Amino acid sequence: MTTARRTLIGALALGLSVLAPVAFGQAYPSKPVRIIVPYAPGGTVDSVARMLAVRLSEQLGQPFVVENRAGASGAIGSDVVAKSPADGYTLLMQASTFVASALLVKSQPFNIEKDFTPIANLGSVPLVMLVYPGLPMKTLADFVKAAKAEPQRYTLGTAAVGSASHLAEEAIRHEAKIDVQIIPYKGTTPAMVDVLGGHTSGMIDAVPSLLQHIKSGKARALAVTSARRLPSLPDVPTVAESGLPNFEMVSWYGIWAPANMPVDLATLLNKEINAAMQSPQVVQSLGAQAFIFSNTTGPQFGVYVKQESAKYKQLIDKANIKID
Repeated sequence: MTTARRTLIGALALGLSVLAPVAFGQAYPSKPVRIIVPYAPGGTVDSVARMLAVRLSEQLGQPFVVENRAGASGAIGSDVVAKSPADGYTLLMQASTFVASALLVKSQPFNIEKDFTPIANLGSVPLVMLVYPGLPMKTLADFVKAAKAEPQRYTLGTAAVGSASHLAEEAIRHEAKIDVQIIPYKGTTPAMVDVLGGHTSGMIDAVPSLLQHIKSGKARALAVTSARRLPSLPDVPTVAESGLPNFEMVSWYGIWAPANMPVDLATLLNKEINAAMQSPQVVQSLGAQAFIFSNTTGPQFGVYVKQESAKYKQLIDKANIKID
């Protein structure tokens, strides 16, 4: 083979290697994409996923379909994604629960760092504590006083073990030194149904999930977990204002894919997801519900996840939170 021929073949090979990611990106998606939500319909994870799916469908010209796979505090649906091909056609919509529950439930069938590719950090929202309106308490201080007067009478529901809501409830229980039972549910909606029916005293969850019930008077808000009061709930004090200084807890949301996803495909998805979350429709809808938007790369999201894991571990150890 002549030197010129070798040079030509080498140049062609280099050209193809440079073009391959672009061609691969342009070909995706060529069929419907599943976004697995590992919780029951109706919660913030589900509602954000559905907004995102609509925008991605419009941007990329193929259906992005939300599929609910509830159970085991999100582990069942997450495991479906972990065992799927890393081809971009199965994605996971998860929350901070994903990280915290890994510290609490040792028997999970996957490892977050090894079995998933972090794609995009969507943003975060504060949490709000509410109670059944038939109860007499008007503030968190009232709830604490009542719980101390009658130990084990009051209960708090949580959408998932290890969720930011669960950790907030555990932290309040620990710092306020109250004896209340925390009841895990398979998502926000079934927990909220029991609160509205008076079967559970109250719950903490993301503001977007509970705001309509508070505004309608079907539930009474006692406190928000943010550092400052929220424009959407200006008359509701913070937990810190209510007797637990420096208390702050938010729930954050992200998209993951199976491990070993090609870098060019992960980058494309990150770009499209960030664009979808910045669309006027999404910004207007979620912004009115105290959603704080993020706009990072996949690797930056991965670093954030590790930082949050360290923070949750410190909280879990401090409050001695254990799962029986």
